[in-house]
Amino acid sequence: MSTLLKLGCIVIYLVAILATFVAIPFGVALQYLALILLVGHALEILIALKSIRLYQGPLVDSIALTLLFGFLHWIPLSRRGAGDR
Repeated sequence: MSTLLKLGCIVIYLVAILATFVAIPFGVALQYLALILLVGHALEILIALKSIRLYQGPLVDSIALTLLFGFLHWIPLSRRGAGDR
């Protein structure tokens, strides 16, 4: 399920970028949706930084993944980190 939701995020971002160059039905609405997703995910970084830091790779990668996928990235990290304590 998580993979499908992540794929959905990527599709929204790609179609929004494509709508910048090609006239697509509902293109402007998808661009606004992508912008709202990015802003919401940026706010999630502030809220979930403790969990985001639990990522095994570089912090910048975890931040980028949170910008793209939001809670789909950091909630599994927080669950794994809670088990370590």
